[in-house]
Amino acid sequence: MLGVPFAVGLAGIGPGIGIGIMTGHYFDSVARQPEVQGNITPQYFITLGVVELLGLFGFVSFFLVFSKYVGF
Repeated sequence: MLGVPFAVGLAGIGPGIGIGIMTGHYFDSVARQPEVQGNITPQYFITLGVVELLGLFGFVSFFLVFSKYVGF
């Protein structure tokens, strides 16, 4: 039962680190070459959604496992 909050914490930390690294590289590339901003911005937002989905899966799995133990 104690592993569930630990897994949810890892599910939240992983996407947080990934989004931070990805956003840092995005702004670095836009600052270096402003003319490519229109080309990489849609890819940035699509990838941002996919990475954020990982955190959402962890959150939903927490409720699925928690409901199994508590029984609601």
